[in-house]
Order: sequence, then C-alpha cells, then structure tokens
Amino acid sequence: MRRVTPAAVLGVAALLATPFAAQAAPGGNAHTDSYGTKAVYAPEQNSRSYQKAPAGFTPVFTENVSRHGSRSATDSSDGDLILALWNKAEAEGQLTAMGREFGPKTQALEAAMSTIGYGNLSARGKAEIQATATRMAKRLPTLFASIAKNKEPIDVVSSGQGRAVDSANLYGAALAQNDPDLTSLIGATRTDKDLLYFHKAAGGAAYRDYIANNQRLATTLTSITDQPKTHRAARDVLRKLFTPAFVDRITAGEFASIGTDVEAATAVYNLYAIAPAMSEESPGGKGWGMDRYISARDADWFGYISDAEDFYEKGPGFADSDITYKMAGVLLDDFFKKVEAKRDGTSDLGAELRFTHAEEIIPLAALMGLPGSTKAVTVEQPYTYAGNPWRGATVAPLGSNIQWDVYRKGNTYLVRMLYNEKETAFKAACRPVSKGSKFYDLNELERCFGRTPSNG
Repeated sequence: MRRVTPAAVLGVAALLATPFAAQAAPGGNAHTDSYGTKAVYAPEQNSRSYQKAPAGFTPVFTENVSRHGSRSATDSSDGDLILALWNKAEAEGQLTAMGREFGPKTQALEAAMSTIGYGNLSARGKAEIQATATRMAKRLPTLFASIAKNKEPIDVVSSGQGRAVDSANLYGAALAQNDPDLTSLIGATRTDKDLLYFHKAAGGAAYRDYIANNQRLATTLTSITDQPKTHRAARDVLRKLFTPAFVDRITAGEFASIGTDVEAATAVYNLYAIAPAMSEESPGGKGWGMDRYISARDADWFGYISDAEDFYEKGPGFADSDITYKMAGVLLDDFFKKVEAKRDGTSDLGAELRFTHAEEIIPLAALMGLPGSTKAVTVEQPYTYAGNPWRGATVAPLGSNIQWDVYRKGNTYLVRMLYNEKETAFKAACRPVSKGSKFYDLNELERCFGRTPSNG
C-alpha cells in the first residue's frame, strides 16, 4: 500500500479546512449533485457564524457520527468493464480522438486506486477527516480543555470496516495533535457492527429481505433506470469514446457478455464520480479530468439515477413504509443514551466519536427528519429532482457527519446539532429554547422523539 507522508496529508488538510471548499476536483464542473454520495466533503457553515449558547451555559459533552472520508472505488468493476470495450474498439480502430486518451487515463486512475487499495481512504479522505477533527476542537476549546483537565475518556467506535477504522484513528490522532493532553484519554478504536453497520447486522435482516425481494421496489427502480432518456444519455456518453458504428454494436447487444450500453455508460459515470475523491493521487494533484468524458447534462442524469437508488433503498423511500430507515433507531437511541448518561451522572465520557458509512448516515437522516430527508414518495408520484429535495451529495457526501454538542447550566442540559458542520434545527415537532434558536432542552428532545423512562 502506498504511504502518504504526514506532511502531504496535513498540507491537503489545510486546504480542506477552508469552509465551502469546492466540491468538484480541480478542472471539474460545478454540478455537485451529479456526484451523488461520492461528492467530496466541505463544511457547510463557517463556525464564526454559529449562534452563541444561552447565557451561563458551558459545553460539557460532544458526540458525533461520521461517514468515512473520501476513498477509492470499492472494486475495479467499472474500469474493467469500460476498458474491455475500449480494448476491443482500439484493436478495430473504432476509438474517437477523445476515446484514445480516455483509455490510458482510466488505466492510470485504476492503478492509483489499486495502489491505495480498493475501498480504502485516499489522501484527500485522510485530510478531510483530520480537518474535520481539527475544526471540532477549535469550535469547542473549553470543552476539550475541560476533558483534558478532568481526564474524561473519549470513546471511539467504528463499523469495523477498514476505511471507517482508519477514519476513526485519524480523527483521534488529529485531536491529540491539537492538544497532546488528550492523547492518553482517547480510547483505542473499538468495533460495534450492530450500531454502525446495522444494515448488515442482525437488526437489518428485514431490511435485507426488502432489498432482495420487494417487487414494488424492484419495479420502481427499473422504471426509473430503463427510460428512453437513459438510453439516449448512454449513447451520448459512449459516442464521446467510440465511433457511431461501434456504439451501435454495443447498443445492439453484440458485447452483452461485457455490458449493455447503459452499463457501459454507467461505468464511465462512476469513474467520473469517484475521480474527485482521488484528486491527490492524480498527476501533479491536478485532478483526473474525467468530466471531459461525460457532459454535465448526462452526468446529472446518471447522478439522478444513482440518487434514486439510494433514496428508495436507504432514504425516505415510500411514504407507507419505514423499512429503509427504522433500523437506524439503534443509532439515534445511542445518541440519546450518551447524553442522558452524562446528565444522570452515570458516565464520565467527554466525547463519543462514531465512524460509519452512507448506509447508516442516510437512514439516520431520514429517521431524524434532517433537511432534505423529510419527503417520502408514492408509486403514483415517484422520486424526481423536480419534486423532491433529497440529494445524495448533501445528505451523505463522503465525510458527512452529524454532531450533538451538549451544554449545561445547573441541572439544565441543552443540545445543539450540527449536520455537516452546519447548525441544524431538529425536526419541526421539537421546540427550541427560543424562536430561531438552534439550542434545545434535552427534556424537550426526549418528549419530541418519544423517549420514555423505560427507554431513556
């Protein structure tokens, strides 16, 4: 595995620490939505604009759940598919001028992903996580000073998957670098799959059955994917690489053993989508320029198809069912339990840090009613960009996070939520301490979310 020097990682971290960092790679387009959940991370608010806690309240605890940072593709299937077609076209002289440059560039991108390991954090991903931790420490200086002074433990837990474990370790190391007195207080990263990989754990059994066998879900996704517009977009993408005659042969199914027209175009789109996450591994760190091989319009369409799959399989989904997000209750419950234990004096933790995946962030956002995740759909009115605000790039980009900061004054505890580092209101049924405030009394949140003494 290629080693990235600390200096290189911290250099990128400094770049990424700037709020509102560009979502696209250098030279990329501005169609952030088209990247779906592979969009790279940027904090959504400058901490200087945060509300101040009500008078007399001081921070006593913080907790989060974070998706791992930017990574390579989880396997080589997209590159394998499109390069198999590319090799045939090259052998027959059926490449366009753009197609001739596409092959070597894709091979180089695949080689870079193979070098760091498929599914592993990229240099950008490591920097994203470190920078997020550094910003947390700077937002809550008195809390972390108190944690160090009182020797309060910091619990770190992950899904157990490599990129989540690595993100957890990097996050903790960045906190320790910011304040060395925290070093001995940061626990070794432990694994809790039931909490942070619930879609594949025992609690996700009914969900997995739904994904595998629900006919309504399958029919809906097929109807969205298999539209004439999708096939037109696929031809547009492939014509950038191959001659019209070769594209006709792909469309006619001559290379069905390799892939259909839509599968081939989707492979190109997926390489486009993952490229920004791998920007630091590109030649000179200038980006891969994969946006050259797919128009903004076609990238937007394939991004919509990707978002539709995530929306129906992980997000708000159908209005008459909570199967896609009910299982996230175990994670929301843990958020409450940690705050309640702090209030009740049964925990001495200073911070709880959790690291997971999009498959957990997306349903948690739906369960909590976070912005963009409040609107489910019907069969009659399916998910569209025009009719629904849900976007993978904002709901769960790489490195996305949800954080609760807890403040105390006497026996009163307030909670302030950050979603991708933006102060975010709890769902509409919850009443803040005053109109327009982002601070909520813990008792009110317990009422609002239906927590009772038996589950509190």
